[in-house]
Amino acid sequence: MEESEDVPKDFVKLKCEKLSVDEVSELVVSPCCGAVSLFIGTTRNNFEGKKVIHLEYEAYTSMAETEIKKICRNVRQKWPSVKHIAVHHRLGVVPITEASVIIAVSSPHRTESLEAVMYCINTLKASVPIWKKEIYEDEYSWKENKECFWANSEN
Repeated sequence: MEESEDVPKDFVKLKCEKLSVDEVSELVVSPCCGAVSLFIGTTRNNFEGKKVIHLEYEAYTSMAETEIKKICRNVRQKWPSVKHIAVHHRLGVVPITEASVIIAVSSPHRTESLEAVMYCINTLKASVPIWKKEIYEDEYSWKENKECFWANSEN
């Protein structure tokens, strides 16, 4: 692949099927980049002393995709050397140990890709309309991200 053919791309996907780390990381590989950084958010089996059975995610899909694309544009402004960005988020039921979100970023050097991945996950949790329901042994709880800007606004 010629470097000129390797134009920067954003890969945004919300889906109900199991996420693949290999698939997401392969999307961002580039011959001109020496770094691919990944964040994988997985379902853990506990929260504040309660046993978590699984998580369920819901989203306003078109708005969520629009917000994630904005995050990608912001990444490119902050880190112009970033080549490709992939953000895949699972919807529906996510069992213990499986990925809820996978973010991958490629860049010529590691600093930019690592910083961009951290920015992506933090901004996603703060601004993207995706809601999480934690299912416990005998109850459930809808969770809002503590970082979420609309959760902290005064009414």
